[in-house]
Amino acid sequence: MLLLVLAAGCSKSSDSGHITDVTGALPALDLSLTRANDGRAVTAADYRGKVILLYFGYMHCPDICPTTLSNLSEVLQHLGPAADQVRVLFVTVDPDRDTLPAMKQYVAAFGPGIDGMRGTPDELLALTRRYRVAFSVTPGPPYEVMHSNTVFVFAPDGRARLVMTDTSDVDAVEKAMKGLIE
Repeated sequence: MLLLVLAAGCSKSSDSGHITDVTGALPALDLSLTRANDGRAVTAADYRGKVILLYFGYMHCPDICPTTLSNLSEVLQHLGPAADQVRVLFVTVDPDRDTLPAMKQYVAAFGPGIDGMRGTPDELLALTRRYRVAFSVTPGPPYEVMHSNTVFVFAPDGRARLVMTDTSDVDAVEKAMKGLIE
């Protein structure tokens, strides 16, 4: 984790200060999950040719997750027809509560272009380790979920290109996406 933070700190950032170029610092997109939108098992190969925004969160999140997904949905709207070349993958870190039918409905509320993703505990652990994502679920009571607020951005060839720690500057995020769309 420290290595990623140090690498990100030395990389060129966008004007917003929340978008960091991590080209060469992170592994390429690699995942094996179930897409809630259609119940289909998917891998990174299913998304080849698209800019991918990979975000980890959970449906019962009271603030950060819905705000991030709302911001990313707004970016997709601003991109117009070019949004067809971008996909947001919302991966739940709380698969015990975030069922596929519930996730399908949840991501649909944010609009097209966002895929809800769910994995087995082993699939989730492999993916979060690959990108050094911190999360924890404490069943409680009280039930508590902690997760990092990072959006990983992959180029159409699957290479990791950017890390965003804040999506509130929708114009900066849109500009970054336009720079990656082929």
